[in-house]
Amino acid sequence: MGGCSVREHERNGFAAVTLENDALAATFLPGRGAELHALVDKARGVDLLWKSPWNPGRQPASLPLAEAGSEAAWLDQYGGGWQFLFPNAGDACEYRGARLNFHGEASVRQWDYQVVRHDAAAVEVRFELATSRGPFHVIRTIRVERGRPVILFEESIRNLGEEDHHYMWGHHPAFGAPFLDEGCRLTIPARRYLAHDVEISEHARVAAGTRGSWPLVPGRDGTPVDLSVWPERGRRVTEFGYLCELDAGWYALQNGALGLGFGLAWPKEVFPYVWFWQELRGSFGYPWYGRSYVAAVEPFTSMPGSGLVKAIECGTAPLLRAGANVNARLAAVLLGPEPVHGISIDGEVASRAG
Repeated sequence: MGGCSVREHERNGFAAVTLENDALAATFLPGRGAELHALVDKARGVDLLWKSPWNPGRQPASLPLAEAGSEAAWLDQYGGGWQFLFPNAGDACEYRGARLNFHGEASVRQWDYQVVRHDAAAVEVRFELATSRGPFHVIRTIRVERGRPVILFEESIRNLGEEDHHYMWGHHPAFGAPFLDEGCRLTIPARRYLAHDVEISEHARVAAGTRGSWPLVPGRDGTPVDLSVWPERGRRVTEFGYLCELDAGWYALQNGALGLGFGLAWPKEVFPYVWFWQELRGSFGYPWYGRSYVAAVEPFTSMPGSGLVKAIECGTAPLLRAGANVNARLAAVLLGPEPVHGISIDGEVASRAG
């Protein structure tokens, strides 16, 4: 059994750092939000993460006609992969005199990083960012260990200001072909699904309406649809909503034909919602043009995906007290085809109920 390694190199014109063991290779781009750009299952040679058709390299973050901080500015430079969204998510908005960009500055800023461990048993890289649109200091420590198909995340956010501050925080892993395909199945211990386009109550912690109990929900035409199973490739689908009332913080997305899956675990007290996005060649016009086959399953502190101000109105945006910090540990796991009944934040997988 080989050991672990860290490699510093270049990817798409960006500085890149790849953490690797026998099972996986995970490539992060510190200069583009410290995103996880590629997650390769080495046994099959498959990158599980989606790459956008326009997949930008190092270039201006937005084209001249894209308003700074807008959704278009973010999408212009969106290459796919897995973003860390903070302190805003969804629509741009203004909070306490700061204009918060679409999906938050952490997803587009350059992060500092340092390799803090590099030996055969484990490799570890620490990423750090001080935000300008909020008084926050963020530390993310990423670890890969020998013999485990697991990436371990330790994340900490501290409010260095002298006033309390709201925030939105989430993880945006986007999956693509060949891993994402018809018949893929999502297992998640959620009870309720809320569509994004329902009216959101200003005073409730959940939406005023719901599509139904997860996973079987009424389709747009009233016919029941099982959202946990990906439809046949010939169907064009666009779906965006929120999984709520989680019994535990984990999910497994598995492709039975490939015998490959992805699992993610997190503390549900920190991320009580999961955003669910399917763009299966269902949207036309900018930037999709009917050509994109991508889906994301995203643990989040808050909903809806309409920006921090709306999340505050809905009572789902956490408030971080002056001088306080919030921490979370997550585990991303490569899986086989076996049914999954639980994943711990240490990356341990339960393949049998109980």
